[in-house]
Amino acid sequence: MKADRNTIEQAYAFFHQKLKVYEHSTSEREMDHIEDCIADYANSMSKALFDELSQGNPAFLHEHTAFQEDLTKAVCMMEKWLESRPSNYIS
Repeated sequence: MKADRNTIEQAYAFFHQKLKVYEHSTSEREMDHIEDCIADYANSMSKALFDELSQGNPAFLHEHTAFQEDLTKAVCMMEKWLESRPSNYIS
């Protein structure tokens, strides 16, 4: 995968912030809103980045039952990429 570091940083910042709110939310409405926001973002994000994060799962970040697990996985993957590769491109 070749993904611009800025693309990963933007996705990471958005996903990380939403994950922290989601993890502590007690409001179903708020949680549904976060799921919708993340799904919309995933639909418009870099295809290369989404493909790498989803590992071929087209429902990644779009299914309610797996949402928190998917979002946690995405945040962890991007965090590792950003920590391990200081260059502009992650490959």
